[in-house]
Amino acid sequence: GTSNVSSNSDFILMGLFSYTGPHLVLFFLMATVFIIGLLGNTTLLFLIATDSRLHTPMYFLLSQLSLLDVGFPLVTIPKVVAEFLQGQNVISFGGCATQMFFLMLMGVSEGVLLSLMSYDRYMAVCHPLHYQVLMRSQVCLVMVGASWFSGALVASILTSITLQFPYCASHTVDHFFCEMPALLKLSCADTSAYELALSISGVLILLLPLSLIFISYGHVLGAVLLMRSAEARHKAFTTCSSHVTVVGLFFGAAVFIYMVPGSYHSPKQDNVVSLFYSLITPTLNPLIYSLRNREVRMSLVKFMGRSDFKVKG
Repeated sequence: GTSNVSSNSDFILMGLFSYTGPHLVLFFLMATVFIIGLLGNTTLLFLIATDSRLHTPMYFLLSQLSLLDVGFPLVTIPKVVAEFLQGQNVISFGGCATQMFFLMLMGVSEGVLLSLMSYDRYMAVCHPLHYQVLMRSQVCLVMVGASWFSGALVASILTSITLQFPYCASHTVDHFFCEMPALLKLSCADTSAYELALSISGVLILLLPLSLIFISYGHVLGAVLLMRSAEARHKAFTTCSSHVTVVGLFFGAAVFIYMVPGSYHSPKQDNVVSLFYSLITPTLNPLIYSLRNREVRMSLVKFMGRSDFKVKG
């Protein structure tokens, strides 16, 4: 009956995949995207670390984005794969808390980081003469520290509150990982006040960085349109449009999950959207940022050339 379920603190996750043909294809597709994402981000991290030409504020911030994008899928996807291969979807209470904490940490940090990256582009394009001073390495370190700290702070508070609620009736989470909104639906206490507080904090956590991003890129766009040289205009425009693409993908998904009230979206939609920001966006980021950046392409070519030379020599 239900009595033994409530004493058992494990949760059951609804897997993404059943063992049917189309689902197997989707499963392998997901695994492939996961591997491409890991390869892309670790390659970018490696190039930024080893190539001195990439030791600039923009690439330092980009390396932190890659770090977050390595972490994001690692929190959810290996568990999905393990569940699928073992055929069981149980996750312990501690495992659930851990997933929730790290997803929050990385999600909030990435939001803050994307706004800092937009500020960096604003400085580079609109105040090029003061750029070296205003974006010196100490400033960059403080920025990155602030993004990680804000993530850890928000994650600690929200995870601990969510875990305070009693979970008595069903322990089946209608989601493929422990995400806060999906978990709150299972609580037998009234969580409406907390959910309202979440939506309000969502405004701060999501809309504050987003508005900073809009302001920065608004200024950048204004400056770009005034540029005399077509080449400079093109360079600034491609860099910034790639940033804006990433921002749109990331924030679009986060706003949908955390700020649109739950009654407006189904668990199925949540699964798709969560998969988007926990797997698709992190995989796209290195592709969007690096393939459109001449410096990264050159760095990759240079590295390939060096290793190629070693093999031949």
